[in-house]
Order: sequence, then C-alpha cells, then structure tokens
Amino acid sequence: MTTTSWKRRFRQIRIAALLALLVTVVLFAYTDVRSRSRRNEWTAPLHVALVLLEEAPVDPLAVQKLRARTTALETQLQAEEARYRPAPLAPIRFEIFGPAHVSRQPPAPEGPGLWDLIRYTWELRRYVHAIDEAMGIDSGQFDSRVYTTIRPPVGTEPTHVEGRSENGGRIAQVHVELDGDMADLALIVMTHELLHTLGATDKYDASGRTLVPDGLADPTRQPLFPQDRVEVMARNRPTAPGVEVVPTTLPELGVGPLTAREIGWAPALAP
Repeated sequence: MTTTSWKRRFRQIRIAALLALLVTVVLFAYTDVRSRSRRNEWTAPLHVALVLLEEAPVDPLAVQKLRARTTALETQLQAEEARYRPAPLAPIRFEIFGPAHVSRQPPAPEGPGLWDLIRYTWELRRYVHAIDEAMGIDSGQFDSRVYTTIRPPVGTEPTHVEGRSENGGRIAQVHVELDGDMADLALIVMTHELLHTLGATDKYDASGRTLVPDGLADPTRQPLFPQDRVEVMARNRPTAPGVEVVPTTLPELGVGPLTAREIGWAPALAP
C-alpha cells in the first residue's frame, strides 16, 4: 500500500470512528431525553434519592425527624395530585441516603456565561459521581436525585435554606441549616428543587414575592386571601395582598394549577 493510499485509508477509518462516536452520543442523548420526559407521564411513582451530605455535625435527632417526615411529604404530594387526577398511589417515593460527611460544598456557577455553565455542569457531574460511588448509590435506579448539604444553625440569625437544580434534568441541590424545627421547611425546599427537574418553573418575582395568580396554590379561592397553602414553586404563603409568611409545616405545601400542568398532573392549556 502506498503512502497516499495509507493516508486515505487512515482518514476513512478516522471519519468512520468519529461518525460512530457521534451516533452513540446522539442515541444516548435521545434515550436520556426520552427517559426524562417519561417521568412526566406518571405511569408509576417516581423513585427519588434524597442524599444528605453533612458539612458539619448536625443533631442526630434533627436528621431522624427529617427522615421520619418524608412519609408525610409523600402523603401530602398524593393529596395534591388528587386535586387534578386520580392518585391511588403517592406520586413520588423517596429514599434517603446518609448523612455522609463531606469536606467541601457542591460546586456553584462562577458566572452567567455559557462557558461558566458548561464548566459548572461538568464539575457538578464529577462531584455527585464521587458522592454516589462513596455512598453506594446507583444513580441509574433513580428518576431524580436531591443532594442536600446540612449543617447546624449558625448564631442567632434566622435559619438558612436555599437550593439550585437542573431544569428538566436529574440533579437538584439544597443547602440547609438543620435543626429539629427545620425538617418540614427543608423538605418543602427539596420538593421545590425536585420539581424543577420535572420542568416546573419558579412562581416568584425578582424580589422573592409570590406571582399572582400563577404563584398561588388556590388561585380561585374566595376570598383570595389568606391562602392556606404555599405554592411549591413560590417561596412563601400569601396571607394578604403584599403580606407573606414562610411555610413551616408540610400540610401548607400546595401545587397550583400552572405547576400541575408543567409537571404533567393536569393537561396543558390549548394554544
């Protein structure tokens, strides 16, 4: 074989290999997208991992209460689903892992740019993969995973809780200062971030105020206020025009009509 023929042959082999790799990536992406969209069909309860990561030692009783309250969360979500469609089973089944000690917090985006997002996504994948391996979590067995970093309350300031998640993805993050009084609020925030992975959007404005009517759990209630539940994709429960309170108990958790449509509990509105 001449040098020219060998170069041509090598080029053909390289192109074939790249095409095979491209086809594999496309097929994987299609399969993953289809698998994620299938979650919103609700043909069976979703299996969700709640992974507790202990940044600093937390009162074991607070962790125990958090674990115990997941059953109440499943029941509350079943009751909310029943407002829109038959719900013979709880729509989501939670499995808790940990807590496991971690020496560093999950990565966070360094900026709003595309490269920042790509880098953050890559680093997050590496971070949770290491966590999953260390804790024996088979990520393929779960529809979504919520990684919650817990630490004891600091000082006398109000207890802190916040989250971040992939819209339509599989991974959500929550950070919470956990004590015995925070279990229900922590689970409400975990549910908020979890529903982002199912396509739900935030229902509050830039200042954190609930959007009316989309951010109300019961937008047809008469009188409209006080709302007796907080819309899960809002932050607070409106009690009067311009007045809101932080939810503290799971019975306050509600799923409004728009969120129900976004996650597949209710039919989408006709265009």
